[in-house]
Amino acid sequence: MWDPSVGFKLGPITLHFYSLMFVFAFGFGYILMKKIFKIDGVDQKYLDPLFTWTLIGTILGARLGHVIFYQPELFKQDFWSVFLPIQTKPEFKFTGFSGLASHGATIALILTTLYYSYKIIKKNPFWVYDRLGIVVALGGAFVRMGNFFNSEIIGKQVDPNSPFAILFPQQSSEYGITVPRYPSQLFEAIGYVLLFILLWYLYRKTDKKYQQGWLFGLFFIILWAIRFFVEFLKEPQGDEFIQFAGLNTGQVLSIPFMLAGFAIMLYSKKNKLEK
Repeated sequence: MWDPSVGFKLGPITLHFYSLMFVFAFGFGYILMKKIFKIDGVDQKYLDPLFTWTLIGTILGARLGHVIFYQPELFKQDFWSVFLPIQTKPEFKFTGFSGLASHGATIALILTTLYYSYKIIKKNPFWVYDRLGIVVALGGAFVRMGNFFNSEIIGKQVDPNSPFAILFPQQSSEYGITVPRYPSQLFEAIGYVLLFILLWYLYRKTDKKYQQGWLFGLFFIILWAIRFFVEFLKEPQGDEFIQFAGLNTGQVLSIPFMLAGFAIMLYSKKNKLEK
């Protein structure tokens, strides 16, 4: 049975575990990117702008992605809740940023990093994407751990005798406390940790970082493949507005990203840096 507290109190403030996992994701991401910049001999002055644009892209993109793909009625029902960590209807309430979609975050990150690459660090965007992918893989694991703490994005029903069976009492009002489910959040988190280890090894021990786009393409293929297959074990996330051939919204949206990964890897063969 998984029944954690929502968080812990620091005086009048409650620090939610989900928020804490986001802090870990960006905190460790900053430290890791600082090390990468040092390895590549890049001036550390470019680190803070990257952090800022990554934070903006992740939060706004993830929120917009969720609303567009899973909850578009919010644009009419409670417009300001789309962009701000509040709800205004039926009553005003501070909610924090919730309802976040990784597909939206990815699209926004690509755009903000494109701006950062051309206007700030003045490098080929794929040089930045290759390194950012390593950091994002690790950050994604922290985010999914946050989902696990929140008992959200839970898995489908599973045999009570399965070694993967977990009860999520926090969701008992919606799904029933007596129904064992897959810990789909942990499956994704483990997959992302393994992806991070693979990318870090390839970055440090091979010459693939000189083939601009190769690491990013591989990151896209594996990350979205993990998401695609774990979706088979998940409960639907809100209304499924995009469905095709028995696939849910998350799976349909993941396919173009995987295909883009293959295209980027092919492109990388013509985009090599001198060692």
